[in-house]
Amino acid sequence: MSPIDLIPTITADYAKFPEAQTYSIYSSDVYFKDPMYDFRGLGQYQKMIGFITTWFKNLKLDLHEIKENGDGLKTRWTMSWDAPLPWKPRISISGWSELTISSDNLITSHIDYWDCSRWDMVKQHLKL
Repeated sequence: MSPIDLIPTITADYAKFPEAQTYSIYSSDVYFKDPMYDFRGLGQYQKMIGFITTWFKNLKLDLHEIKENGDGLKTRWTMSWDAPLPWKPRISISGWSELTISSDNLITSHIDYWDCSRWDMVKQHLKL
């Protein structure tokens, strides 16, 4: 098996994110990092998805590209949602993910990079 074998599952997970994710494609000690979070473990990953499900309304994750990248995959995406504030600002972040895949075809590392700074993301919440 190769990382390419995971592409249909990952593509389907992006389309329905954050609902009904396929956690079986992640190792139990998966490492996750993005500009806001940095942790290890599938349980923590599931808690983060639960947080997103609870607080991010009308969430949409558009997958623009997915391709093989060394010992893993690289995705390019845009995530947008309505923030849980009275004025419900629409937040949008574009970026990419680097997924490292083990020899037994499990994701061992998922690192997200944003095209904007954390401050740029926070400013989208402000009513200016």
